[in-house]
Amino acid sequence: MFDSRAALLIHRKAAAKLSMTQPSTDGTSSLLKGLTASEAGAKLVTEGANELPGSGARSLPAIAREVLAEPMFLLLLAAAAIYIILGEAREAIALSASIVVVIVITILQERRTEHALARLRDLSDPQARVIRDGVQIRIPSREVVVGDVLVVSEGDRIVADAVLLSATALSVDESILTGESLPVDKNAQAEVSTDAGRIYSGSLAVRGFATARVIATGARTEIGKIGHALISLHQEVTPLFMEVRRIVRLVAGAGLLLCTAIAVFYALSRHDWLGGVLAGITVAMSVLPEEFPVVLTVFLAMGAWRISRQGVLTRRMPAIETIGSATVLAVDKTGTLTENRMRVAVIDSLTTHHDLRHQEASLDELARSVLATALAASERDAFDPMEHAIGESAAAVAPEAVQRLSMMQLRREYDLTPELLAVTHVWQGGSRMPCEVAVKGAPETVFNLCRLEEEQRQLLHQRVSRYAAEGLRVLAVAKGEHVESDLPDSPHGFTLTLLGLICLADPLRADIPANLEVCTRAGIRVVMITGDHAGTALAIANQAGIDTTGGVLTGAEVTALSAQELAIKTQSINVYARMVPEQKLLLVQAFKANGEVVVMTGDGVNDAPALKAAHVGVAMGGRGTEVAREAASLVLLNDDFASLVGAVRLGRRIYENIRHAMSFIIAVHIPIAGMGLVSTFAGWPLLLYPLHVMFLEFVIDPACSLAFEADPESAMIMSRKPRAADAKLFSSRIVLRSVFRGCVMLTYNIAVYGIALKVFPEDQARALAFMAMGMGSIVLIFISRRYDELPANVTEGMSGMQANALHWWIAGLASVAMCITVYVPAIAGMFYFDVPPFFAVATVVLTGMLLSGLSRVHGRLSWRGHHAM
Repeated sequence: MFDSRAALLIHRKAAAKLSMTQPSTDGTSSLLKGLTASEAGAKLVTEGANELPGSGARSLPAIAREVLAEPMFLLLLAAAAIYIILGEAREAIALSASIVVVIVITILQERRTEHALARLRDLSDPQARVIRDGVQIRIPSREVVVGDVLVVSEGDRIVADAVLLSATALSVDESILTGESLPVDKNAQAEVSTDAGRIYSGSLAVRGFATARVIATGARTEIGKIGHALISLHQEVTPLFMEVRRIVRLVAGAGLLLCTAIAVFYALSRHDWLGGVLAGITVAMSVLPEEFPVVLTVFLAMGAWRISRQGVLTRRMPAIETIGSATVLAVDKTGTLTENRMRVAVIDSLTTHHDLRHQEASLDELARSVLATALAASERDAFDPMEHAIGESAAAVAPEAVQRLSMMQLRREYDLTPELLAVTHVWQGGSRMPCEVAVKGAPETVFNLCRLEEEQRQLLHQRVSRYAAEGLRVLAVAKGEHVESDLPDSPHGFTLTLLGLICLADPLRADIPANLEVCTRAGIRVVMITGDHAGTALAIANQAGIDTTGGVLTGAEVTALSAQELAIKTQSINVYARMVPEQKLLLVQAFKANGEVVVMTGDGVNDAPALKAAHVGVAMGGRGTEVAREAASLVLLNDDFASLVGAVRLGRRIYENIRHAMSFIIAVHIPIAGMGLVSTFAGWPLLLYPLHVMFLEFVIDPACSLAFEADPESAMIMSRKPRAADAKLFSSRIVLRSVFRGCVMLTYNIAVYGIALKVFPEDQARALAFMAMGMGSIVLIFISRRYDELPANVTEGMSGMQANALHWWIAGLASVAMCITVYVPAIAGMFYFDVPPFFAVATVVLTGMLLSGLSRVHGRLSWRGHHAM
């Protein structure tokens, strides 16, 4: 919601804070006490949580069933059965034990993902504002109980069935229950047994505000009775998943054909059908890229959780793969770039000027009148920072005005609209007394309401521009009297007198310039959108470090431009002032027409179209409405621009780590599958059996799902331009580089096995070649990291490799495990190993390390060549 509107809305601001414990402006407190904390806790235990039965998290048996249905485990079971048929009981037992271990590891991994998703569901659970112990607080909707007093404002999703206690202009969208698209007006004076006097769970407050006492929760609500389920967090089929799914199907199909061909060739050439089937199964196991979906599931779920720990909630998984490619961040000013901590800075009564920034100045009667009228045009329980600042200032320097207002009755309020950027309150001290009209709003709007002469209007605009140039937010204040009993339909029907200007300051967040500089280095353009005066917008933009050479574009100018003209304008303009939510949508469409990847922030009900239209919509978690949060892909829990920049950084890191893991998977499967083929067609003894493949999977799976996921971002991640929005995960460059590395390792393994078979007995040769293959897998773990931004010197390279200890732990544990399989006789027998000579083992290890160094040099040269182009 744009700034001047946010500054002037009354009841809508009740949704603007996560915690609302401020007293009202006049010092009074709510008469509604609500339940006590102990009463609510007891009811929560007896009644249960305010939830409907939903999909929830998968149970442990369900996860186990899904794991056992995976093709990899079916192949393992088939291999174990063949070992039993062959009479190789020891191998069958070892393979079965491996199956159990892998199933346990996979289930634990799946549970880890489920826990991460559960935490995300907890964070995305709708919030409810209730009165407990006489204080308004925000709690998870599941903790609402019968008897709670709900506080509902425009944009709130109603979380339980309730009867109205009070309501002001309340209108509710009940289409989720009735299918009726038009909102329904509610009235606290209506019979509680009628729909007009009740609000229902799942419906949406589209206008007004109210308090209501809860009468039903969970499955006992109307929505629960008719069997509807609340929307919960679901894994979406993203372009990334679709691409991986296509690759998996392609490779799996090729693996099946290869498996059949190997089995037939082996059986015909060696007259051993069971051995042929075993060889085919081994090759199929080595080809199946079952790690691909594991990587995506773990990386996206854990990535969303990591982002949530930075103060950003991921509501839609596609945002994770999109946020890192953002080229435009279109952000609100208030609370995002600024502290959203207002105070009255200047009161200008047209004849006197009072600057309150440097010292508490004593106000004359004219200035007091300006402040008192501004207070009268504000909500009593002020949650908006500007209105709260006006209330604080009035309490400090004009307490008599606060006292007088507390004894008057609010007859009517005229809400702010895009056409009339001002709020008007009509007060009356007694039934026979004339009504007092208080107006505050955008200067140009209030000047029109006061029907000022053109010459006076121009002089005042110059004064407003001077204040705005200082970064102050300027509101004009006017008052009037109305003696007739009937009130006009519009504020234009009043006779108003301009009293003066009230200017408020909202300081820039201290970390904004540094974060803007980060965005500039990352090739991300930051665009500021505000409802403030153009001069104020430019002043804040300059303080923040936003490029203002293109000037400023106002909301009226945006509306007047054609789509093509606006697209051209938005290429060079980074500051937009006097914007209303509907005009944000036009900006999003213009940016997208220019080929930009747009991240748009918003907090109001009317921001929802723009948030949905943007590639990534970002709602404000603190001051935002539930509608905005539901429409958005991400939610800033603390409304902080630094968190948004952090989300971009994490988005880039997640995508980068996925690419590294995928590169490793492609490369590591080539020597495993290749050795099965070479052994078969060259007439060599089989190097790999299913048990060997299982052992290598113990290295591959943790490296993919744990070590690569935990990789920290590189220092250069925010020093390059965003990737293209349509960039493929499996680009030709990544695939060719991975295939090259895999082929290098395959050649190395073929050489080791071929030479070893000529020099040593078969079991020693197999042990030596298997150690070479294990060494190659470990080498691939390290050289698959940061392949697109290798360091320029050895010191940087070592520090980068040491950044993630999990890689070293996996390498160390894999090395120890390989030694156990070779040097422990009982285990070596199951692997068909015999201990090779020490000099041969040392040669294999040193050769593997040399290959690692050569690969890193090749990668560095490729990186330099790529960036030199």
